[in-house]
Amino acid sequence: MKLTQEQQALLNGEKGQTMAKVMKTLVMYGEIFGAEKMVPVTSRYNHLVTSFGLKALGPVYDLMDQLIAAGAVSGQKFSADPRPLDPKVPANFLQNLVFKKFMYSKQGFYEGQLKALGLKDEDAFSCACYLDEQGNRPQQGEVLSWAESSAVVYANSVLGARCNRNSGIMDLMGSIAGFVPYFGLLTDEGRRASWVVKVQTTEKPEAQLLGSAIGMKVMEDVPYVVGLDRWLGNELNDSACAYLKDFGAATASNGAVGLYHIDGLTPEAKQQGKDLILPGAKEYVIDDAELRRVKESYPLVWKNPGAKPKLCFVGCPHLSLQQLKGWTDALEEGLKAAGRKKLAVPTVFTTAPGVKKAFEATGHAARFAATGAILSCICPLMYMNNPLCGPMPVITCSNKLRTYTTARYYTEAEILDIITKGAAGK
Repeated sequence: MKLTQEQQALLNGEKGQTMAKVMKTLVMYGEIFGAEKMVPVTSRYNHLVTSFGLKALGPVYDLMDQLIAAGAVSGQKFSADPRPLDPKVPANFLQNLVFKKFMYSKQGFYEGQLKALGLKDEDAFSCACYLDEQGNRPQQGEVLSWAESSAVVYANSVLGARCNRNSGIMDLMGSIAGFVPYFGLLTDEGRRASWVVKVQTTEKPEAQLLGSAIGMKVMEDVPYVVGLDRWLGNELNDSACAYLKDFGAATASNGAVGLYHIDGLTPEAKQQGKDLILPGAKEYVIDDAELRRVKESYPLVWKNPGAKPKLCFVGCPHLSLQQLKGWTDALEEGLKAAGRKKLAVPTVFTTAPGVKKAFEATGHAARFAATGAILSCICPLMYMNNPLCGPMPVITCSNKLRTYTTARYYTEAEILDIITKGAAGK
């Protein structure tokens, strides 16, 4: 790898051995992927995926202590993924004991380390850090050192920033050094599409289901999607961005997509059009039958397939302000139609702290609370990933949560029926 004089000096230890190790890590990472150089990180803020104080992450805490002691802190302020705990989220005595005394007993300590390393602020915990209310929205063309699959794919695709799918800790390394290896989705060639996906459904496809189908088909490749303009239009308004947020999270978790292009809508597709498509690109047609096939292929891992749901999570990734308002209206209408006052299933809607504050200042907040719904900034995935919650019959409309946990997937319409009417899902 060809390094600049500044980069070589860091590698040689000019700013200490800890900084030299950071640079060596980045060089080794880049060489694995054939990077020939480093490029500067140009975004204002970074984003870290590791936000949870798991007791088992001792080596991470030791590493953080070394970085802090050596003054090798982030060159940028940063946001992080959601916290794993919230007392408002339903949990029994044993679950609370395990969460606080065993699993996440280092949460307070770790958050102290994050503050010392450059945490943006007390509310900088969300997988959707790019939402306006969270204040970490990079500009088109900016180079990032982020991790968190759903945030990376959104930044690349909807915002036109440039970032590879980094792992946890590697995101921090790039921010500390101020450089990242130049390969993959940072390059013009790496951002061209090797798949053309033709959406030919008769109705607007469920974002999480469409993203799942594409992710499982193209895996880590870049898809160029045509046919969505019929449903989304050609403007990145709040509705389109919310749709693409959920769509992208599913492509990234059900596959490994780090970038997609939507014909006539996302920035690079608007600017370059079908010139983004590589010669010989593969084709994937998605119609109603294909979406049904994909949904029916999901495994049901509940011990009792006929169990009544005990908990529902909506918002993985975190919900936008518009989505929260839309769900409030839908919950009221669903309860009225069912002749009920409160939801039939305990339901947690998750959102970013900044969005939660904005929502609570609206007239929708009291109406939302009146339905019995719970509003939280928790990470549902971190709540679910333990032996006590795993056997619970939990339902969700998040394909990311379905993929990483035992939660059972339903479309948003199906979820609404189940939680407002107590209707059994099929």
